[in-house]
Amino acid sequence: MQETDRLDQYILEHIDEESEYLKALYRDTHVKLLRPRMASGHLQGRLLKMLVRMIRPRRILEIGTYSGYSALCMAEGLEPDGRLYTFEINDEQEDFTRPWIENSPYASQIEFIIGDALKRVPEMGLTFDMAFVDGDKRRYTDYYEMILPRLEPGGYILADNTLWDGHVLEPPPHKDAQTRGIMDFNNRIAADSRVEKVILPLRDGLTLIRKK
Repeated sequence: MQETDRLDQYILEHIDEESEYLKALYRDTHVKLLRPRMASGHLQGRLLKMLVRMIRPRRILEIGTYSGYSALCMAEGLEPDGRLYTFEINDEQEDFTRPWIENSPYASQIEFIIGDALKRVPEMGLTFDMAFVDGDKRRYTDYYEMILPRLEPGGYILADNTLWDGHVLEPPPHKDAQTRGIMDFNNRIAADSRVEKVILPLRDGLTLIRKK
């Protein structure tokens, strides 16, 4: 076992356990879905719950539900009157994900919506205290500009995969639209004086952005 693998295992042994429900969901994700690596997993899931506990949002927006693992982790951290709105653009995902959300202990606090968040969120007329962005990497900048005016002052945007498996270090031009999307997003955030920002080198990179 490599040193990094040993450290990863050590970390998992010294943080809170994930619930049996989340373990079952993670296993089912790997058995039944393509690209199961997209699920947040134990470490990031515990971090998401902790951040929700710290930020104490009343309303969370998630873009990119996938199997529902991250949504359930964030819902764990919500106060009883908190609510999470999670959007998944791939309607083929619904048959897998909806039962896992609706049979969870947090079903009453999660609204699972199939559709394009860029179109649907502006129609909702809501503001949010926190957003987790893990959708189409090509549209990260569009998501950001849509969310920011609907984010309360002092609210947070968490953007996943912002190191993109190290591809952000490759010299341009990039033929891959997803890599270009992540790099454009990272450059936009770095130059945006409306927000404070930090990138955590966790898994594939997690950017924390605070609206001033």
